[in-house]
Amino acid sequence: MSLRDLAGRSGVSAPMLSQVERGATSPTLAVASKIAAGLDLSLSQLLRLEEGDHVVVSRRSERRAVRMSGHRYESVTPDLPGQRASVTVHWLKPRARTGGNPLHDAGSRETLLVHAGTIALVLDGETYALEEGDAITFDADLPHHIENPGRTEAAFAAVVTAGLRTT
Repeated sequence: MSLRDLAGRSGVSAPMLSQVERGATSPTLAVASKIAAGLDLSLSQLLRLEEGDHVVVSRRSERRAVRMSGHRYESVTPDLPGQRASVTVHWLKPRARTGGNPLHDAGSRETLLVHAGTIALVLDGETYALEEGDAITFDADLPHHIENPGRTEAAFAAVVTAGLRTT
């Protein structure tokens, strides 16, 4: 996110944000609260007052699987304050597909890494074929879904970074 983007989201001027970022000035609590709101954080999160554990282990046995018409996935990333990325693992039965919508937040990017089988990413009307070991990164706020054109179950990981792209 650029300073201009944050200025627009927070109501704090870009020059003031620049001064705060460089350590040239300390913001008032009111300004810090606006900056936090612009970053979708609480003031405590921005000031790192709510930090707990610095390491969170995501055990396979503790993750909840979501199933829908031949598509199963699990969220690997725990819900943490200020989290800007998520990692999910997916399994698609032969001829199955992901749900498509809803789209990710504006400016999001997604990377897929195929662990087993073959998948096809259908992105904004264009199809990209991927095999085991292949990866693809794309603008995740475009209409897309993933299909398994193969005869065996496909497995892949998806990493979505939220709102980092500005163009």
